[in-house]
Amino acid sequence: MSSNNDRYRRVSLWWDTLPDEIRGEPRAALPESITADVAIVGGGYTGLWTAYYLLKADPSLHVVVLESEVAGFGASGRNGGWASALFPTSLDQVAAASSRESAVALQRAMFDTVDEVGRVADAEGIDCHYAKGGTIRLARTPVQLARARQEIESDRSWGFGEEHFALLTADEAAERLGATDVLGATYSPHCAAIHPARLARGLAVAVERLGGTIYEGTRVTAIEPGVVRTTFGDVTARRTVRATEAWTSQLPGFKRDIAPVYSLMLATEPLPASFWDEVGLQRRETFSDHRHLIIYGQRTADDRIAFGGRGAPYHFGSTIKPEYDRHPAVFDDLWRVLRHMFPGLRDHAVTHTWGGPLGIPRDWFPSVGLDAETGIAWGGGYVGDGVASSNLAGHTLADLVRGAITDRTVLPWVNHRSPRWEPEPVRWLATNIGLRSLSSADSSENRTGKESRLAKVVAPFLGGH
Repeated sequence: MSSNNDRYRRVSLWWDTLPDEIRGEPRAALPESITADVAIVGGGYTGLWTAYYLLKADPSLHVVVLESEVAGFGASGRNGGWASALFPTSLDQVAAASSRESAVALQRAMFDTVDEVGRVADAEGIDCHYAKGGTIRLARTPVQLARARQEIESDRSWGFGEEHFALLTADEAAERLGATDVLGATYSPHCAAIHPARLARGLAVAVERLGGTIYEGTRVTAIEPGVVRTTFGDVTARRTVRATEAWTSQLPGFKRDIAPVYSLMLATEPLPASFWDEVGLQRRETFSDHRHLIIYGQRTADDRIAFGGRGAPYHFGSTIKPEYDRHPAVFDDLWRVLRHMFPGLRDHAVTHTWGGPLGIPRDWFPSVGLDAETGIAWGGGYVGDGVASSNLAGHTLADLVRGAITDRTVLPWVNHRSPRWEPEPVRWLATNIGLRSLSSADSSENRTGKESRLAKVVAPFLGGH
């Protein structure tokens, strides 16, 4: 095993548990300046899905993917493994920016996208441990239960019935997930648990099989109309796709477009059948609860719990560094929360801890688009809900780049422009104060039994529910 491969194994549980033949060796860097039809900056899900659908639609295209590390190194190889229909912007907000019909169309497109991820994985022979068990979001306090009921009422007002979003009683919830203090839950079938790195690495192989070229270890220094500049030369292309998510903030001219906020995870050792007999998740449902500071988990195919949440600090100037991927205090908090939910974990160990930045636009509204004048397209700003959203983004970007008009290209996130984030130090102060406020709001609600007004103010600023 090469030293590079050893380094990538430490990126996450998902990278560490990749079979050697899937992990592979790093691909070659860009050898010299070249010309392509489409240059894609970023070898994560958005870039790979875009390349995949472009080449499926038109195999004659010369499509080049440029990645500074290796395909799947960023959020695509570190996330919680939820291929979900979650969209971080509320339907009310989407409708305000477009129309009620458009908001509903976007949500229905997200439902379909969950299945599309599984369809492509099956068609391309990508064993990403896809299991569509849905997602359960527990209500573990009376305040959380009230929020769960309000959420379902809102879903009904938009025309979505029990088959899409259901309110579970305490007994129905406990039947799916045997956690402590369960008063009820919301449940949606529109989510699949996956092994994220297996999907990313498998997509990269599929792109190459279709004729695309992926250059790894190639850092992009600038994106300009008609040309992408790298440390090894320029790629001249008629169309360029910026698919850099949190790392968008590291590109010249984009520092305030996306705020990189860290989400951290841990994973347990494989757990025995006796534990799962008590806890459930028999269909590998993903899970969370209705607190403000987001948590998320899944039962992995090898019977671990992979569990994560927000709470790590935002770093001044949108800085991204490897040392920020680990924050002992946040890992301690996550482990405390998980053991409180599942007391049976007290006799078991954590084997992996990791993290990474996710991309948050100022209005918490993901977008895809193409600037016809510059030829530069973009996709991202998923606020942590990017596993399935990136598939819809890639499919849409492939349509836009080819000039095709489809049901996807008229969805309301197409060509949406988010406002820029505030300059420093306002961005740093507000984001970190807000993160602490969400945590305090949860503590306050647990203590008083009353809904926190403060959380309603700061949650949209941070990507909280």
